[in-house]
Amino acid sequence: MNKRIGRLGLVFGVLYLILFAQLNRVQFFGAERLRENPINTRGLIREFGQERGPIMAADAVVVARSIPSSGSFDNIREYPEGELFAHVVGYQSLNVGATGLERQYNDELAGSSLDQQVRSIGDLFRHRDTTATLNLTIRADVQRVARDALGEQRGSVVALDPRTGAVLALWTWPTFDPNLLAAADGASANQAYEDLLADPANPLLAKSFRELFFPGSTFKLVTATAALTTGRVTATSPVMPDSDSYQPIPAGRPIANFAGATCGGNLVEILTVSCNTAFAEIGAEWVGPDSMIATAERYGFNDVPPIDLPAAAESRFPTDYGDRLADVQFYRAETVEEGEEGVEETDPPELPNGDVGVYEDTARLSQASIGQNDVAASPLQMAMVAGAIANDGLLMSPYVVSSIAAADGEIYSSADPEIWRVVSSRAIAQTMRNAMINVATSGTARGLAIPGLVVGGKTGTAQLGTSPPNSHAWIVGFAGPPGGAAEVAVAVIVEAQDGASEQTGGRVAAPIARAVLEAVMGVS
Repeated sequence: MNKRIGRLGLVFGVLYLILFAQLNRVQFFGAERLRENPINTRGLIREFGQERGPIMAADAVVVARSIPSSGSFDNIREYPEGELFAHVVGYQSLNVGATGLERQYNDELAGSSLDQQVRSIGDLFRHRDTTATLNLTIRADVQRVARDALGEQRGSVVALDPRTGAVLALWTWPTFDPNLLAAADGASANQAYEDLLADPANPLLAKSFRELFFPGSTFKLVTATAALTTGRVTATSPVMPDSDSYQPIPAGRPIANFAGATCGGNLVEILTVSCNTAFAEIGAEWVGPDSMIATAERYGFNDVPPIDLPAAAESRFPTDYGDRLADVQFYRAETVEEGEEGVEETDPPELPNGDVGVYEDTARLSQASIGQNDVAASPLQMAMVAGAIANDGLLMSPYVVSSIAAADGEIYSSADPEIWRVVSSRAIAQTMRNAMINVATSGTARGLAIPGLVVGGKTGTAQLGTSPPNSHAWIVGFAGPPGGAAEVAVAVIVEAQDGASEQTGGRVAAPIARAVLEAVMGVS
């Protein structure tokens, strides 16, 4: 009898171990698979109805919150500012999940992170509100100015503090009302989502940081920085000859200035008038591919900006120019051949840029140096370019969440400004800063100037190759008090403008950027 009981106990013990192992396998190893199974909606329904912490703009405006629901769910998510923060905050939808900050900080908002659930031993024995509040760097008043200034023109506006990387405005039109997608009525939320997906303007896409565009002449800031970094170019030399066309080497299609204009001069002068021919030559024959690539990548190109928002776009600068063929000395230096009696053949002069390599596709580099060819940037990226120049050559990591706070107001964590890249020396950044100030006072960005503030800028017009011609109108810039550091950097793009003139950015984009700079700086 004892033996039978012993065997039965052993069998039950083995069965228990099998059951225990199976439960743990399902709980720990199969949980993710079960959660992702499309027929399992329990987790989505549970998360949708639970209370979440609010999201607050930097000026204490509520942009997202949970409100009690009288329907099937205890709570639903509400977005009091509607479309104003849609591309940043995102939405929480029963049908399609969460996007934006609602997705990026889901655990913190829902109060499910361990740090929030257990702040002391006593929390193990009592119930309390563990949801968190997200405090943003974006100011609702500045966001409204960006919205109103851009109006219903397709485009984006980005403003940030160049000293810290804190984003002050992040706006794209067209946009959408997240309340439609957060509705408890699944049928209406589905219909709203399908309508938005079908819209050819793609209002769900946050183009301010998720879309790439040709940057046009705003990219000349990168080329100028690269030129100064080589040491071959200064603010005053070389003086590029006046020209209406540049012929790339070893071969390629000539590059012209807008409207066939003639321009030249030193670095400050050609930046002031945005001279295509001079910058194409400087990039291809004074800088070369290695230094151009290195400088573009120090500005953040060919990498994803480390912003605390999902799916930021990686801006692009081409890196393949084929094999090295010779150098500039070989192609550009000329000899004096023996002619009349007594004149001897002389060696070609040594060019100051003669050792710069010429490659199979150097013509492509000349185009890339003026923001054409395969160069592409997000508005966020170009705001970061202006910000790095304004911040003594230091490129800060951009961020939109300043702090995470408990329900009782205690701060769980705060953003710690970080240097992402050292773009240039302080001296080079100062030269670039002064050049941008000159563009805003005497050049194509005069529409950006604000009395009483130090303002720098650079316009850009990216031709789209359409007929009739269309172009993206760009402007980037910064502003600060006299004698002080720049407090705001900005980038504005207005898409697909009629015509293609170097004045387009200054005429179309500059008033929008100026309004945002004034809002940040408190100038009326």
